[in-house]
Amino acid sequence: MTNRLTVAQGEFELNRLPKRPRELLRAWDAADEYLLDTVADASAMLSTGAARVLIANDSFGALAVALSSYRPYAISDSYLSQQATRLNLAANDLPEHGVNLLSSLDPLEGVFDWVLIKVPKTLALLEDELIRLHPHLTPSTQVIVAGMIKTLPSSVWKLLERLVGPTTTSLARKKARLIFARPDAALTVPSSPYPVSYRLENTDYLISNHANVFSRDSLDIGTRFFLQHLPSRQNACDIIDLGCGNGLVGLIAAERCPAAIVHFVDESFMAVASARDNFQRAVGGRREATFRVGDGGWEVVSESADVILCNPPVHQQNTVGDQIAVSLFKQSRRVLRKGGELWVIGNRHLDYHSYLDRLFGKHSVVAANSKFVIVKAVLAS
Repeated sequence: MTNRLTVAQGEFELNRLPKRPRELLRAWDAADEYLLDTVADASAMLSTGAARVLIANDSFGALAVALSSYRPYAISDSYLSQQATRLNLAANDLPEHGVNLLSSLDPLEGVFDWVLIKVPKTLALLEDELIRLHPHLTPSTQVIVAGMIKTLPSSVWKLLERLVGPTTTSLARKKARLIFARPDAALTVPSSPYPVSYRLENTDYLISNHANVFSRDSLDIGTRFFLQHLPSRQNACDIIDLGCGNGLVGLIAAERCPAAIVHFVDESFMAVASARDNFQRAVGGRREATFRVGDGGWEVVSESADVILCNPPVHQQNTVGDQIAVSLFKQSRRVLRKGGELWVIGNRHLDYHSYLDRLFGKHSVVAANSKFVIVKAVLAS
């Protein structure tokens, strides 16, 4: 699989994160190529140097790297996406400061001449982004939304017309398509409905979730099963909720292990913000906890955890795979203290136990039902 993107802006070396040997997936797709070609056709409008360019949901930095000469702003909810952008800029001898990296929750300033959006997997994230963008658009702003046809349901058009203005559509190319939205100054755009909240069943906890958090409207069945079987360890000092999402697993683990400090880790800025809000609302200042946006446990000190709880994601943007899970398992082995435990929940058909056996020597089944299995691996003393 080639890692060289060749477009009108030049030829660039691009890699995905997490890195895997013999990577079979590219760090860009046909929608990226289509969007870059379209921008190149309008390069005379960008070449003045005064145009302000905003990029949203750039998976691994393909758009930001190719357009770095315009010093674009790049918004993402993914730490991995931002880190890949940094690494890909460096791989192409481009300065990191050539791209202004912003998280999904960072405020924007000023107005933009071009807004280039890759359609995210979560429609709610797109809705939240468009509402946040509204004050920064003018009737002359060029808004282009790109995606593979399979990721562009009619709801995307409806959302753009409700929150931006009238749309037109490109012809399909390599199963990719562009949507052009013309900002309508007369539109009344509502406030963002996010974060949304629900009451956690059988508790007094009010759980709030930002737009890009998994199962933001209710408790998902996998987490429900995991919560029923979390460990109770009076002597646990440090527990990591790895890939924490909204932090429910870590919150209930804190109840079960009253002496522990819980560490919430996720690569989503919105997930960690939600986890922080939920934990602090539930316990106030009565318990110590930490919150980290990062690439799983790679930034966590080695041999620093007694228990790691993990519900690995099976999606990375619109790609299904086990690369994130495998990376989290490897990180966990390094971070656990001797005798420490990694607890993992997954769908029964997933092959997590074989990875754990290779890393830890063996695993045990904590609980299982018709859909999910919870397994435990212990780092040998």
